[in-house]
Amino acid sequence: MNAGQPVVSPDPALPFGVTASAWRDPAPRVVVRAGAAALDVAALADRGIVSSGAGPGRVGWWQSGSLDAFLAAGRTAWQQVLGELRAAVSDPAALPADAVLGLDEVQLVLPYSVADYVDFYASEHHAMNLGRILRPGQPALPPNWRHLPIGYHGRSGTVVVSGTPVRRPRGQHRVDDADRPEFGPTQRLDVEVEVGFVVGAASRHGEPVPVEAFAEHVFGVCLVNDWSARDIQAWEYQPLGPFLGKSFATSVSAWVVPLEALEAARVPVASAATELTPYLREVEPWGLDVSLELSVNGEVLTRPPFSSMFWSAAQMLAHQTVNGASVRTGDLFASGTVSGSSPDEVGSLIELSHNTKFLADGDDVVIRATAPGSDGTTVDLGEVRGSILPALG
Repeated sequence: MNAGQPVVSPDPALPFGVTASAWRDPAPRVVVRAGAAALDVAALADRGIVSSGAGPGRVGWWQSGSLDAFLAAGRTAWQQVLGELRAAVSDPAALPADAVLGLDEVQLVLPYSVADYVDFYASEHHAMNLGRILRPGQPALPPNWRHLPIGYHGRSGTVVVSGTPVRRPRGQHRVDDADRPEFGPTQRLDVEVEVGFVVGAASRHGEPVPVEAFAEHVFGVCLVNDWSARDIQAWEYQPLGPFLGKSFATSVSAWVVPLEALEAARVPVASAATELTPYLREVEPWGLDVSLELSVNGEVLTRPPFSSMFWSAAQMLAHQTVNGASVRTGDLFASGTVSGSSPDEVGSLIELSHNTKFLADGDDVVIRATAPGSDGTTVDLGEVRGSILPALG
């Protein structure tokens, strides 16, 4: 490495992303963050530093400018490449100059093709809070909530990368208890602080994925903001659940942190202490001790703890496939809003303000997160950011 180049340092996360271009190459490139630098993985593969996945009849993993091919390669390939990258960043001086980019040089884009999107409702604290707000006088939790991870299918085509502005949606909503709804811009635009999971290796149609096979299929973790128009949602969601109140945009972080980097962050979830149907019982815990932070216009509002979740991601994957539904490379599923037990740990404005204060046009929303790494290190999961544009019309 030459003097003046970005400083490469060991990064316990080694997150993967894709840059749309860099000054030295206008084509999309897969990159890995390492300290203050981003490493061009194709350039490393060209020199034999990192495996390429190429072979007779096979195109290499890094040729398409997307993570798709690498995600599909499976866990053995993921572990091999991560090991090679760790070895490479341990000796920065040996890295080829043309493989090292400054973080200010990369223009991060959505790093994989989102095949399907499923959003869960896995925080008991959030579910209880929302139930009390939206259904006063009724049980806060439906009778099935502690028996299975509740979720809904979202719209994969409106998953957008961090930094993409979000247009205030328009739709039907009822004001107070009026007989007829009004149509217009949502007045209750909200955030949802979530953790997402990116599927790499597909499963076979008709074959459920057991909880113990979670790490064989899920490559990594990202941050998610599942934007929600609460007034549109409240009018439409019975009896079939969320639809237009959520499908207008879901923001994800640009960096995907490999699951391998979060081994030291694993903790049991609350459902481990309950009597579960056998397919949901975990032998090894897949809850994660991730500390989240929500800020609006630079002011930190809450710090939700992901360790407080009732259901783990392994249970979510097992449940969404137990009927034989398959998962595909690039499937994204998210935890649902993360909320803890105290008011400063909630993951949405509807909880924080008790249904009185929501986002204004121009607001800038940022979710950040960290987790404990091995040997006392900290894994930085990056951020997901979005600003609110006025409604059209």
